[in-house]
Amino acid sequence: MTLLPLPIHAMAKNPPLFSLQILTTLTVFFSLFHPSIPLKAETEALLDFKNQLEDPLNYLDSWGKDSDSPCGFFGVSCDPNTGLVTEISLDNKSLSGSLSPSISMLQSLQSLVLPSNSISGEIPWELSNCTNLRVLNLTGNNMNGFLPDLSGLRNLEILDISVNYFSGGFPNWVVNLTQLVSLGLGDNDYDEGEIPRSLGNLKNLTWLFLAGSNLRGEIPESIFELSALGTLDISTNNISGNFPKSIAKLRNLWKIELFQNNLTGELPVEVADLSLLQEIDISVNQMFGKLPQEIGNLKLLTVFQLYENDFSGELPMGFGDLRHLKSFSIYRNRFTGQFPENLGRFSPLNTIDISENQFSGGFPKFLCETGNLQFLLALENKFSGELADNYGRCKSLERLRINQNNLSGEIPDGLWALPSAKMIDFSDNGFTGGISPNIGISTSLNELVLTNNRFSGELPAELGKLTQLERLQLNNNEFSGEIPAEIGSLKQLSSLHLEENSFAGQIPAELRQCARLVDLNLAVNSLSGIIPNAISQINSLNSLNLSRNELKGSIPENLQMLKLSSIDLSKNQLTGKIPVFLLSMGGDQAFVGNKGLCIDGSSETDPSSGLAVCSGNSLHKRFIGNKRVIFCIILATLVVILGGLLLVNYWNFKHSEANDMENDLRWDKETNPKWNLESFHPVELDAEEICNLDEENLIGSGGTGKVYRLDLKKGVGTVAVKKLWKGNAVKVSATEMNILGKIRHKNVLKLYACLLKGGSSFLVFEYMENGNVFQALHREIKGGEVELDWYKRYRIALGAAKGLAYLHHDCSLPIIHRDIKSTNILLDEDYEPKIADFGVAKIAEGFYSHGGSETSCFAGTHGYIAPELAYTLNVTEKSDVYSFGVVLLELVTGRRPIEHEYGEGKDLVYWVSTHLYNLKDVLKVLDNKIVSDSIRDGMIKVLKIAILCTTKLPNLRPSMKDVVKMLVDAEPYPFRSPNKHGKKEQVLV
Repeated sequence: MTLLPLPIHAMAKNPPLFSLQILTTLTVFFSLFHPSIPLKAETEALLDFKNQLEDPLNYLDSWGKDSDSPCGFFGVSCDPNTGLVTEISLDNKSLSGSLSPSISMLQSLQSLVLPSNSISGEIPWELSNCTNLRVLNLTGNNMNGFLPDLSGLRNLEILDISVNYFSGGFPNWVVNLTQLVSLGLGDNDYDEGEIPRSLGNLKNLTWLFLAGSNLRGEIPESIFELSALGTLDISTNNISGNFPKSIAKLRNLWKIELFQNNLTGELPVEVADLSLLQEIDISVNQMFGKLPQEIGNLKLLTVFQLYENDFSGELPMGFGDLRHLKSFSIYRNRFTGQFPENLGRFSPLNTIDISENQFSGGFPKFLCETGNLQFLLALENKFSGELADNYGRCKSLERLRINQNNLSGEIPDGLWALPSAKMIDFSDNGFTGGISPNIGISTSLNELVLTNNRFSGELPAELGKLTQLERLQLNNNEFSGEIPAEIGSLKQLSSLHLEENSFAGQIPAELRQCARLVDLNLAVNSLSGIIPNAISQINSLNSLNLSRNELKGSIPENLQMLKLSSIDLSKNQLTGKIPVFLLSMGGDQAFVGNKGLCIDGSSETDPSSGLAVCSGNSLHKRFIGNKRVIFCIILATLVVILGGLLLVNYWNFKHSEANDMENDLRWDKETNPKWNLESFHPVELDAEEICNLDEENLIGSGGTGKVYRLDLKKGVGTVAVKKLWKGNAVKVSATEMNILGKIRHKNVLKLYACLLKGGSSFLVFEYMENGNVFQALHREIKGGEVELDWYKRYRIALGAAKGLAYLHHDCSLPIIHRDIKSTNILLDEDYEPKIADFGVAKIAEGFYSHGGSETSCFAGTHGYIAPELAYTLNVTEKSDVYSFGVVLLELVTGRRPIEHEYGEGKDLVYWVSTHLYNLKDVLKVLDNKIVSDSIRDGMIKVLKIAILCTTKLPNLRPSMKDVVKMLVDAEPYPFRSPNKHGKKEQVLV
């Protein structure tokens, strides 16, 4: 064997490369004569690999220095003859950190499998030295940076680096890996580009995953030469052109995923030639026309999805004969005519969504014939007639929505008794009959919506058994009798709408037990008696409407204690004085039509409202007669009290001053007289330099301290230094150190160090060139243009969402920020967002087992605070989601969270909610300084996400992981992603 030395200049330029190559060569050489040497080297390599990883669950505890062989290490496999490492498999083990280049020492390594972890950093280029690799699986991590050229791994059969954050150009070098059977590159942050035409060289491919890769243009014809291909997934890109007829060449294809692109044209009849096809999803494109009848002949179909296109005409009747169909989703098209009668009759149908079409005739009878149906969604069609009785046996249903049709007759008795159902929505039809007492069996129900029908009869007491119910909407029907007191058992109820019925009797006092009730509407009934004071005890109540009833008596004074934003007590028989606060909040119209009500003479009111001014009575006159005496007594009492308070305050001040001096002395005694510096990142810092701050460099001031810009003298760069106020600021400092010191994510602000001395405390952060999102959103650049166009705003939304998702889902213990707002999201020179200010954050120990983190103090900022925090301190990650939703609304609307225009006590969430009834109003919400036809749809998509995030009920809000996915789907395709220099080009597709 001849050892070829590296040139001297190569050694000088790349000493690590030189050392690694020499060590590798020597290892191979000595392995011929001393088998123990390579084993020792491999053990060292694995230990170095371990040292660069964080292992919170201690899976790698068995990886020890004293081991004779690495073959006993957890997740490691070896060749039985040589003892050399052939496989590392650590799937979903909560690992973080980065990959060590030492992995290249394992020359016999054939399989490196590390999916579903939180590993970050780049793929080390040295990995290309592992030429025996056959499997490389790094999917589902947080890896980033440019991909190194791994085309030297010619033996690779499986390459999956999908679902990471890799950037730069699409890795065209993969076309040289001709042995590949499975290739996953999707869901990364590549620059916009086209699918390489030479990808067709990979003749052995059976699985191709290019989803979410920022690809544009048409699918190259060479792809259709991959005759072994079974799965083709190019979804969530910007692929254009007609749906390719050449796809019929791929006779082994069983799965097609082309959803969310810009495909146009009709679905070609050639697709019916793919006899092995089981799944096809071409949803969210721009396709149109009728479906070929032959599509119904694909006998192996299990999944058929083409929602959100512009297809029309009748569905092929052949769908009714399918034997394997499980999922059928075609909503938001223009299909018409009769629905295939037998669909679901012979197949294990699990999910069907045919909503927002124009189907007519009778409702399909056999969708649940095999008893597997969980999701039945058929809203907004023109179905008529009655529901078949056999639906009463469909106990598997979890979500049933057949609202907004022309259906009639009574609901089959069994449909009231669905033990797994979470939502039943029969609204906007012509149904009759009553609610069966069997409703008590549906104990999983979260929502029961029967609005706008002709249901009648009394409400069954069994409604009180639906303890998970959050939304009960029975308005605009013909229900009668009394409101059952058992409704008070619904502890989770947040919305109760019983208006426009014929309910009589008194309002049950048991409603006070509905501790989470936010919205109560009992208007337009025949309710009598008084307004029970019990309603004043529903602390979460936000909206109250008792109008158009026969209520008597006075308005409970304690209603003023509630945080109501809406009240209507008009057109009853109420008497007495209207509480001043309720009058100012609800206005005159909330009380008109009550002849016995009156207002204080000093109240401002419309004379034409019909509300009388309260007249004096004898007691009032006697009080007026003696008012001078009473006034003197009160004045004397106040003088005595005021003098006492002044004395007490003076004593407290002196006592506090003495305590502060004593605490400062104690602090100075217990603290090292030198600066105590704790560093979290490798940045060279001079304590004295950091603490000598110039007031001219002050860039901000807040509740915890002042923030300064500081240019470090040693050329290290610029940092931001927060000088904390004394007292509680030290606790804040400890909180931020605890959290930020351990976090490593590109969308979370870096904490470089903390300095403590005596009573002084400083935090050193990375400097954010462009301030915070709130500032940037309201700044203008030359020519009066706004600083943040839609592309920048979208990048900010997505980056901040990823950072928050990391805190909630990828930290070993979830972190709840508790003060997400646009001023706490900072922007670097490339407008990359970083979440900051963790002073009130909480590490949620026991978060998942106990359902939340009970905090001892309130945190948050007006306009961003989730509504549930008005009645509970049980803070969960869904409170952060709400606050993030407000930030999204800021980015979409360009407005502030609180503005005078919204009305007193109202905020941006409320204002947006009043503009969602038609497209014309929705367009008024979008920031008119940036909106254009090319980005309007993208802005509306983000608006929808924001509305989901700011839903009143926490459990209806998405998780931050789901928010990230939805934002990825809302990418503004008319723009080109930024290249490596941070510039962008605007290109219409």
